[in-house]
Amino acid sequence: MSQIIAGVKIPDSQMAREATQLVRDTESDLLYHHSRRVFLFGALAGERKQLTFDPELLYIGAMFHDMGLTEAYSSAHDRFEVDGANAAQNFLRQHGIRDSEIELVWDAIALHTTPGIPQYKKPVVALVTAGVEMDVLGLAYDEFSADERRLVVAAHPREPNFKEGIIDAFAQGTIKKPQSTFGNVKADVLALKDSSYKRLNFCSIILGSEWGDPEQIGANCHNPVHSHG
Repeated sequence: MSQIIAGVKIPDSQMAREATQLVRDTESDLLYHHSRRVFLFGALAGERKQLTFDPELLYIGAMFHDMGLTEAYSSAHDRFEVDGANAAQNFLRQHGIRDSEIELVWDAIALHTTPGIPQYKKPVVALVTAGVEMDVLGLAYDEFSADERRLVVAAHPREPNFKEGIIDAFAQGTIKKPQSTFGNVKADVLALKDSSYKRLNFCSIILGSEWGDPEQIGANCHNPVHSHG
């Protein structure tokens, strides 16, 4: 029987159940409950904005969005968001989902920590980020009713130390590949949690690149000599 939380029906297909079990078996309780809240807040935001979206795709996006933080799905060098997106992609392919829908979920996960872009993408992409921003940052908090917030948290509790706990989870998932945080919000996490972390600086990379001044670029080049017979 489908579960309804704050008026939102939790997808109950075979694929959705398998996704739930996979996340339950792989992630900590903190990340599992966070992911479910992301789906619920995302779906509620979509309903409030009268958006048309596939709740099952939104569910997969929400459930896999932090899978890249886990050891089982973490790559050596890619951003954790890409790792989670790739995990969802493989999962959806195994279930015969169309490429266009897989791409939608991939984008939803890969972009969920890149502010300023997802809200202009298709609803599934926008709503995964909306759910994350509500649950982690409290953005649009007052746009959800007190009853909606209460019912979501009653079903999937926020631990008393959730704020510190989610930052710790971000740190654990990125500390072994600090360069993957360049240009994204996880740089702030490592700056807080890893005393040895040194931020890469965009301007320093530009100024220190192999490109020289215009006269240097052509210093070792020779113009071809054209002979005319």
